[in-house]
Amino acid sequence: MTIAKFTKNSLLTLCAASTLALVACTPTVAQRGNTLEDYQIKEIAPGVHTRSDVLKLLGSPTSQGTFDEHIWYYIGRTTEKHGIFDPEVKKERVVAVTFNEEGVVQYIGDVNGEKVNVPVSDDATPTHGNELTVMQQLLGNIGRFNPKSTDEKK
Repeated sequence: MTIAKFTKNSLLTLCAASTLALVACTPTVAQRGNTLEDYQIKEIAPGVHTRSDVLKLLGSPTSQGTFDEHIWYYIGRTTEKHGIFDPEVKKERVVAVTFNEEGVVQYIGDVNGEKVNVPVSDDATPTHGNELTVMQQLLGNIGRFNPKSTDEKK
């Protein structure tokens, strides 16, 4: 009876461990931004469509030009993460829409990655200053506390 019980518990443990291992290896796919498809870009005709038409067909832009408000950027990225490893970029696309002074589309198309460098947040805010170890922090306080001056005692 104990052998059958031991085998049943072992089988349950093995099933639970293999299920956890399988779930840990399943990739996590994340979509960031607005990845446009080719058919969406073909709907916009330069010289015909306006800003409001672009908003209706493509949605809000991810970013506008910093120094030129007549350029809209649609930036999209798909990443895949396996377990504890860093995410791997599977698909990335940057589309620029340029307008003239009247708000009519002049150009729409993909932006070459070498022309535009889009900074990506790593979800960590960099801090500047000294990085001290615990011992440096403890020993650094030695001698910082001054005894009360003789004037304060009176």
